[in-house]
Amino acid sequence: MHNPTEGGHGARRDRFVQEYQHDSYKMPGKLKEPTVCKTCGALYHKGRWTWGARPAGADEIVCPACLRIQDKYPKGFVTLKGPFKDEHRDQVMGVIHNTETKEKQEHPLARIMTIEHRPEGLVVSTTDTHLPRRIGEALKHAHQGELAIHYEKNEEFVRVIWTS
Repeated sequence: MHNPTEGGHGARRDRFVQEYQHDSYKMPGKLKEPTVCKTCGALYHKGRWTWGARPAGADEIVCPACLRIQDKYPKGFVTLKGPFKDEHRDQVMGVIHNTETKEKQEHPLARIMTIEHRPEGLVVSTTDTHLPRRIGEALKHAHQGELAIHYEKNEEFVRVIWTS
C-alpha cells in the first residue's frame, strides 16, 4: 500500500539515501575532542559520548541529553497501566531504575527525565528512543503483562505502553 506524504507525493523507497530529518538536539557536526558536558560530566571522545575522567583542556558544552532535560522535551515515553504498578511499586520502580542505570553506563545520553503519575497511568519520559523500549521489555520480562511499542516521526519519538 502506498502512503502519500505532504504534497501528495509518496515516499521514495527505491533508494538507500536517508531523507533529511531535523533534530535540533543533534550536534551540528563532530565536536572538538575532548569535549565535556558542563552539566553532567559526560565526555565526548572518539566520536561518541561516554563516561570518563575529565581531560585537561577539554572544551565544555551542554550535551544533548541535558539540553532535552533542561527544555523538558523528551524523545520517548513509557506509560505503565493497570493495578500491578501500584500494588508492586517498589519492584516496578526497581526495574525502571536498574534498566536506566545499565543503559546509561554504555550510552550517557539515555536517561530518565521524569516519572509522573498522570490520569493515563505512570509515565516515564526519557531523553532517547531506545531506553523506553528497554524499560518496557524489562517490565514484560520481569512481570509479564502486555507491551505495545509505537514509533512516530520516522522513529524519532517512541511511545511504549506496558499494561499489567
